[in-house]
Amino acid sequence: MSAYLDHAATTPARPEVVAAMAEELGRIGNPSSLHTAGRAARRVVEEAREQVAAALGARPGEVVITGGGTEADNLAVKGLYWARRAADPRRRRVLVSAVEHHGVLDPAEWLAHEQGAEVVHLPVDATGRLDVAALRAELEADPASVALVSVMWANNEVGTLQPVAEVVAAAAEHGVPVHSDAVQAVGAVPVDFDASGVAALSTTAHKIGGPVGVGALVVRRGTALVPVLHGGGQEGGVRSGSVAAASARALGLAAELAAADQPAHAARLADLRERLAAAVLAAVPDAVVHGSPDPALRLPGLLHVTVPGCQGDSLLYLLDARGVECSTGSACTAGVPQPSHVLRAMGLEDATARGALRFSLGRTSTAADVDAVAAALGPVVERARSAGLAVQR
Repeated sequence: MSAYLDHAATTPARPEVVAAMAEELGRIGNPSSLHTAGRAARRVVEEAREQVAAALGARPGEVVITGGGTEADNLAVKGLYWARRAADPRRRRVLVSAVEHHGVLDPAEWLAHEQGAEVVHLPVDATGRLDVAALRAELEADPASVALVSVMWANNEVGTLQPVAEVVAAAAEHGVPVHSDAVQAVGAVPVDFDASGVAALSTTAHKIGGPVGVGALVVRRGTALVPVLHGGGQEGGVRSGSVAAASARALGLAAELAAADQPAHAARLADLRERLAAAVLAAVPDAVVHGSPDPALRLPGLLHVTVPGCQGDSLLYLLDARGVECSTGSACTAGVPQPSHVLRAMGLEDATARGALRFSLGRTSTAADVDAVAAALGPVVERARSAGLAVQR
């Protein structure tokens, strides 16, 4: 059996979530229909909305069910931009951290190419943490021109937590809304939407024990948002399209369980991560661990390393052949022959960045998985180097 260490890409659905979704799939009814079956489906959706809201510290009316994290990010970035630009045409600048997921970066760049936006990539330090002083400088330079700020809660490649509270405080001085992609954070660290002060927050089910294909954008009450999808006006007119009751039920239950388990889950993953880090460095002493060295400033279950003289893709395939499944970074860019934009933003040279491996732990991870990495990594690195797969410097 393989040792699966790619939970940041997707994690197994919890058995109780699968059972609930399967039960709902056996029923019929469109939540927008007014007959008995439709009303029953609507109850399922609204109960799921309440579960998501309770898990994230939000009001049920603030939860917009989407097709996943990428749709939620697109709705936030484009929707906030269009709404703010409509209210004041001067608001054309979009401030994003340089280490955002492509779910945020790509819609921002689309706005630049197609809608006249000016995208500003905010710098980060060597751990991948946002430079708040740089954000303040951009806001103060011309506050009337800023449409929105988007800074993720936790980085998906190196696991560094971002200073969301400081970002919100800086933006609030100028009345600028903040969006945060919290896809990796929910269930791993405490996430409280109301207390955070962000205007919008993205999450998805398949990172917290739910299915692929459903997520949510939490939008603070009173925040203007222009829809990306137009049609039947479902989800309060913000996101059209028939809501899949089965998917909504799965999302709600997964969010509820993830929130309830979060403290114990995080503690267990942190212990496994430390054991994994020690095993990796014992097997490959010249490997370099990236991200924040402070456990309080990083995701508990993610370990990112670079291996000098090796290509990450080669290491990944060799590890896979030995039954260890991990990644070189974001699953959304896997196979793309270029260094990670996250690592570049952190100041790593291209040759170093190409030797990246990301090990991410989840609910089903065990000490046996760590032992599998410990047994496989040394021989894999030796083979990669001796077989001429080393990076040319």
